[in-house]
Amino acid sequence: MDDIRNMGEQPLAELMRELKLSPAQLVKASTEQLNHKMVSRAAKGRRLTGNVMKKIRQAICAASGGSYEMKDLFNYKPDSASGGAEETDPKQED
Repeated sequence: MDDIRNMGEQPLAELMRELKLSPAQLVKASTEQLNHKMVSRAAKGRRLTGNVMKKIRQAICAASGGSYEMKDLFNYKPDSASGGAEETDPKQED
C-alpha cells in the first residue's frame, strides 16, 4: 500500500531548490491554510489531494512571482476519489 501513496521526489522539490525557496517561504506566501507538513509531503512525493496540490501551486506562484501548472510541480494527478478539485483552464471551458 505504501507504493500507492509514495510517488518519489516531485519536480516541486527541484524547483524549490532552483528558486532557493524554503517550505517556510511557501507557507508565508500562501493565502490559504497551508502548513510546513503539507509542503514537505508534497516535495517528498506523498500522494496529496487535489485541494492541497492547488494550495501548493498557488503558494509557489505567489512566492516566486512565476506561473506554474500542476504538471510543472507534480508527476501524478490527484485521485478523483480524493475529493480534491482538478485544475481547470478557464480558457478551455465553454
